[in-house]
Amino acid sequence: MKLSRKLQKLLSTDFFASAFEHLSRGTHPVNKQRIWETLDRAQFEKLREQYPYRPGSPRINRFEDVVYWIEINIERAQDLWLDRAPPMRIVDLGCGAGYFLYVCKYFGHDVLGFDTDNEALFRATTALLDVARVIGRIERQTPLPDLGAKFDLVTAHRICFHRIGRVRDGVEWSPADWEFFINDIRTRFLNENGRLLLDFNPRPDGSSFFTPRLREFFLSQGARIFRSKALLGVHPNQRPRFK
Repeated sequence: MKLSRKLQKLLSTDFFASAFEHLSRGTHPVNKQRIWETLDRAQFEKLREQYPYRPGSPRINRFEDVVYWIEINIERAQDLWLDRAPPMRIVDLGCGAGYFLYVCKYFGHDVLGFDTDNEALFRATTALLDVARVIGRIERQTPLPDLGAKFDLVTAHRICFHRIGRVRDGVEWSPADWEFFINDIRTRFLNENGRLLLDFNPRPDGSSFFTPRLREFFLSQGARIFRSKALLGVHPNQRPRFK
C-alpha cells in the first residue's frame, strides 16, 4: 500500500507541476546571496532576540527567520517571472512580514502591502525592510478600502482571510463570497492586463483547498489553477499565464 501511494504521488499532476517549477527556476537562476547582502543582518538578529521562536513552532511560522523567508519568496517571485519582467505595480494582500514585497522591490517593481496591524513582529519587519503598507482587514462581502492606484499584479499568499471563526470550525467563504471579492479586485484594482494570484494553504487534513465545488467555481471565473494557486485575469473569459 505504501509503495502504491508513493507511485501515485510520483505520477500525480502535482509532481509534474513541481518539477516544471524547479526546472523554470533552474533555467533562470537568481543570486540569493546578493539579496541577502542587501539586508541589515545585525538588525534582524535584534528582531530575533526581541521576538524569539515560539516553543514548538514549525519553521514555516517563524517569520523572523529572514534567510528562510527570503528564499521562499524568491521562488514565489520566480514562479511569476517577476525576476525577468519589466517594472510592475504590485500589491500583496495579507503581506505579513513583507518579504515577498522586498524581493519584488529588489527586482525593480513598485510595491505596496495590505494587512492588519495585529502583529508587532510584522510591523517591525516591514519597517526594517522599508516596505510600505496600508492597514486594513479583508471581510466577506465588503469592498477593500481605496489603495490609491490600480495594479499590474495583486497577490495573496497562504490565504486565511476566507475563514469564518476558528480553523477547526471549518466555516469559510462561499463561492458567492469569493465572487464578490474577485469582482472587487477586478473592477477596482487591476489594470487592463492585470492579474490576481491567490495561493492557498492546504486543508487541515492535508487535502487541497480546491474542493470539487470550489474548483468548478474558480474555473468558471477563468482561473488557471496550478497546484495550490489560482491565477485570474481582469475578465472571466481570460486565462492569464504565470509568466
